[in-house]
Amino acid sequence: MNWEVILWACGTVGVLFIVCALVISIMSARNMKRSREAMAKLQQGIKVGAKILFAGGIYGKIVKIRDDVIDVEVGKGNVIQISRYSIQSVED
Repeated sequence: MNWEVILWACGTVGVLFIVCALVISIMSARNMKRSREAMAKLQQGIKVGAKILFAGGIYGKIVKIRDDVIDVEVGKGNVIQISRYSIQSVED
């Protein structure tokens, strides 16, 4: 057996593995940055009177905001409390 060829082949596979891992981690970091920016923009749009969509698919209107808890009117006279982080989208 030619050990030199085997060693070079293993080294080549190792380098390719490292390059693939770097590309995947860079792409993942870019996607996380976009996600954080989108979440920050969403959180800035939260204000009293805004119409929102919950992550569960329920629509409502913001009545009151307290730190991380938001009172939302989902129907006439039906107000529920939700976490501000369960809001999927804000419609002005």
